[in-house]
Amino acid sequence: MIESLPNTTVSAVTRRLVSMRQESGVSALGHVLTLVISASGELDESVIEAANHASSEHPMRVIVLQATPDAEARLDAEIRVGADAGASDVIVLRAFGDVASGVEGLVTGLLLPDAPVAVWWPDEAPDRPGADPLGRIGQRRITDAAAPDGSGWDTRIAGYSAGDTDLAWTRLTRWREYLAAVLDQPPFEPVTAVEVVGSEASPSTELLAAWLELALDVPTTCTLLDRALHAEGLHSVKLVRASGEAKLKRLSPTHAALSQPGQPTHQIVLPWRTLSECLAEELRGLNEDVMYGRVLEQLSRTRAAASQH
Repeated sequence: MIESLPNTTVSAVTRRLVSMRQESGVSALGHVLTLVISASGELDESVIEAANHASSEHPMRVIVLQATPDAEARLDAEIRVGADAGASDVIVLRAFGDVASGVEGLVTGLLLPDAPVAVWWPDEAPDRPGADPLGRIGQRRITDAAAPDGSGWDTRIAGYSAGDTDLAWTRLTRWREYLAAVLDQPPFEPVTAVEVVGSEASPSTELLAAWLELALDVPTTCTLLDRALHAEGLHSVKLVRASGEAKLKRLSPTHAALSQPGQPTHQIVLPWRTLSECLAEELRGLNEDVMYGRVLEQLSRTRAAASQH
């Protein structure tokens, strides 16, 4: 069920949401969190679809906020419940003119009581999410440095605060798991050097290199390939040990090859992670991601050292 409320107020939206849930027979949903989505430009339905998919694991209220300051002041809203909202309520707020200047107040009136809040910027994000008016109300602040309109990545590295995370880091989960598994198998030799190769359009490449350098404390080379000539994403990781090199190399959007000394090359399933999968993972733990913060610190040190040469 979808209903539009033009030129409305937050209190009117709240009242209508309650009545719509009763009419659709979903008045007793047990929400566990509120997800606030700050969208720029036209509303991307794939973003709401990702939130709806994640709601099957985390029943929640989804508040999508679009602000257009250069317009006549008004608030338009759209409410989705039932089959159109997954296991969640979806409230789309379009704030215009002076109404758009008080986005924090608009959202606060719709938050679930006593439930954690996650804020997600699927495209353009503030340089310092923790200092943003919406970011201040969230225990978890999710950005995406690889989004087409993603900007401010360099500033966010330096301006990290507890609770920040980025989907460029989330996309590395499977890579990190496979690489950890390699090191847990014979031969149990120390790694002496690491090489990470990926597109310069993929912030995940630098993040993985920084994670490996931090975890293994060895010289790490990060090679960024021209985005015009190479597809986005990670291409390969090479771990150098006394007995030879272990290499994990992407072959396709769904598979990678793992080669190690004295063993046949294995083809493994390593699909590109979907937006829904990444969002659901981030919503599983709303506390500070300590490792992500440490990796950003390492990346800052690596960049600073490179700039001196």
